[in-house]
Amino acid sequence: MQVKGSVMQHECVFIILGATGDLTKRKLIPAIYKMVASGVIARFAIIGVSVDDTTMQQVFEQARMFVPDLREAVWEHMKQASYYHRMDFNDHAAYAQLNRLISTVEKTNNLVANRLFYLATMPHHFMVITKQLAAHGLVKKCARLCDDQKQTWQRIVYEKPFGDSLASSRQINDAIAEVLDEHQVFRIDHWLGKELVGNIALARFTNRVFEPLWHAEHIESVQIIASEKIGIEGRGQFYDAYGTLKDMVQNHLLQLLALVAMEDPVHFTADYLRDAKAAVLSKVSIDNVILGQYDGFLEEKGVSPTSTTDTFAAVKISIDTPRWSGVPFYLKAGKFLEKKEAAIHIKFKPVRCLLDICPTDTNYLTINIQPHEGMYLTLNAKKPGVFNDVTPINMHFSHAALFGPNTPAAYEVLLADVLRGDQCAFVRADEIDLAWRIIQQISNKQVLLQRYARGSTGPDTTSMLDTERTIIWKT
Repeated sequence: MQVKGSVMQHECVFIILGATGDLTKRKLIPAIYKMVASGVIARFAIIGVSVDDTTMQQVFEQARMFVPDLREAVWEHMKQASYYHRMDFNDHAAYAQLNRLISTVEKTNNLVANRLFYLATMPHHFMVITKQLAAHGLVKKCARLCDDQKQTWQRIVYEKPFGDSLASSRQINDAIAEVLDEHQVFRIDHWLGKELVGNIALARFTNRVFEPLWHAEHIESVQIIASEKIGIEGRGQFYDAYGTLKDMVQNHLLQLLALVAMEDPVHFTADYLRDAKAAVLSKVSIDNVILGQYDGFLEEKGVSPTSTTDTFAAVKISIDTPRWSGVPFYLKAGKFLEKKEAAIHIKFKPVRCLLDICPTDTNYLTINIQPHEGMYLTLNAKKPGVFNDVTPINMHFSHAALFGPNTPAAYEVLLADVLRGDQCAFVRADEIDLAWRIIQQISNKQVLLQRYARGSTGPDTTSMLDTERTIIWKT
């Protein structure tokens, strides 16, 4: 979200709580590997923490398949610098043992006391872990540095989801605020580490062709879409407890909405960016909601046979600011839909047509987040050989074609930001609170759940349309 400077080398101890989970194997170990291989991390150690009876060697073997172009020397170096601590997160005495292990690892590896705790756990563990880390001296409350003379820091990363409701998220944030300074807290929304998400604000505020048009006078609607062709992939118990509204809309889609709709920040720094996003979320109102559940969800392993959990959500939103007066924002996310797409479609208002054959649609700016990262601007141009007929054309920027296929993955970007203490791509406590308030508004509407077929476009959403519109979702 901000232009990165030259690569700096860092050193720290990574303490991963929840080290035997899929997140660690699929994302965290590969991200740390890339940072070690590229020299971002100069000296380090990794301590894995979990209740399981295993070793870090076994964790690494399971993670190996998720590291492309693995270099054996780097991989072995990581394994030799890794340690495992078996503990129950609710066993308070075990934290004292963990503290002794961390101190020993720091001394053995001659590391300064930079500590990065990553809570790759379910949110119901956040409070007890945070409180016990502080109670046993593993972390202390520090404004920015915990030792000014040695320039050392202690930071905690909280994986999404952050709570499962407004009440639970507030409890967690209150517990965090008691023992940590906000500058030590990094609440992950991994979509904010994606390159095209980071490009939203930069493209808008560094290009004169966009910012003057970023207004209700010129924009007709905004669509933010996150559709998936896959289902819940064995995560039945988790997904039944959350659903699409809580798993996708509450964080990813509302963060995208805030980035698109925010006023210009005073500066491109974390506090000002998050002030601007929070201001947007505080002005959101819900106009319409459609929820769905794909056929066969009730038969998924771990799902209650009477579940009313949503696997599809479409939400029509208004933002009560002069910039966005009268502009509808459409959010859509779902499982088992006809195609995989994560994109933002900004539809501009039509110009007065002076031709005999007028364009059937207007201009769009599309930001493709995945799977084909890039941006394109849909314009109207003259058809060859015809005097006054036009056809839409795309001016296309392909991220992979320009920058190559080796763009850092989201978790690599975000972990590097934590090492720098850069919070631009992390979510602040008030943003979390405001996002859960919006989800509570939706839940209070008691929307009837609709069934939809796998591989379809989901439930019928035409009821969201204003009467003069015939097409809602840009394709």
